[in-house]
Amino acid sequence: MRALVIKGISAFSENVAPLAQVDVPVPSPKNDEVLIRVRTCGICHTEIDEIEGRTPPPRYPIIPGHEVVGIVEKRGAAVNILSCGDRVGVGWIHSACGTCPYCRRGEENLCPSFHATGRDRNGGYAEYMTVPASFAYPIPDAFSDTEAAPLLCAGAIGYRSLRLAAIEDGDRLGLTGFGASAHLVLKMVRFLYPSTTVFVFARSERERLFARELGAVWSGDTAASSPEKLHAVIDTTPAWKPVVCALTNLEPGGRLVINAIRKNDADKKTLFDIDYPSHLWLEKEIKSVANVTRKDISEFLTIAARIPIKPVVEEFSLDRANEALAELTNQKIRGGKVLVVDAGNGTD
Repeated sequence: MRALVIKGISAFSENVAPLAQVDVPVPSPKNDEVLIRVRTCGICHTEIDEIEGRTPPPRYPIIPGHEVVGIVEKRGAAVNILSCGDRVGVGWIHSACGTCPYCRRGEENLCPSFHATGRDRNGGYAEYMTVPASFAYPIPDAFSDTEAAPLLCAGAIGYRSLRLAAIEDGDRLGLTGFGASAHLVLKMVRFLYPSTTVFVFARSERERLFARELGAVWSGDTAASSPEKLHAVIDTTPAWKPVVCALTNLEPGGRLVINAIRKNDADKKTLFDIDYPSHLWLEKEIKSVANVTRKDISEFLTIAARIPIKPVVEEFSLDRANEALAELTNQKIRGGKVLVVDAGNGTD
């Protein structure tokens, strides 16, 4: 089968193709796994973090991709919850131990044995992949393959971020950065919290305009002051500067939720600009988001189908993945980017 792999850490640029196309055997599902014929796979900034070495080290070479939509092609001997021909999705959580205190509390995102799709196990930048059957999710009929892909990470992690923000209807919410995840959060907020106003902070005027088109009451630069203080801010950027800027826009007791696996070191010195009275005093909070649980993904897919959320997407063929990642790196963003893989009609 065709697959794209990350062979090791490299500095990403438009003139470098960090993903190499290879031909590898179609994987065989283990006893509790299913083999999925990949139709589409969303592109996430985490892939850039993997390439440049900002995530916990993956095993190299690794096939990235964790917003996967496909068809169940084969089942392991112990699988009885899915059938061949089912359309399913796979997110960032590939597996967890199921027995540790975190898993028993429903916090499998914190499991010491958490395995991430496309980092610890091969992902969806390929024609086929395997996953434990209990970590694959039926895709609602409301969505096409392309529409469903961003929901499995950008949507699900946005849903978890929104839950951790702990807002009530009528609160004021800020979104810093306006890419694949944040634009879905805005759509969710308008459905779940119809009286909540959303303020968007983004470097790009294109993103700011897009946010207003989707219903933001205000949008401005990352460093701008919001016209009103905010009850919560969700930060989806890879930089430190937005953290400091967001804290100044919180009202007393407000919460900043950071939705990022890693932050770039380039502007880490910005953290030294934090002024305790201005940024942190009066019981402001900072909460990080770590991974997702199966519950996050399944609940979000149900909510997304009810709304329904229709992600704004740009399609790319599998062999254009490097081009799509370059656009993401250079902030050429309008919604989500999705690889259309379409492996055909069989494993032969």
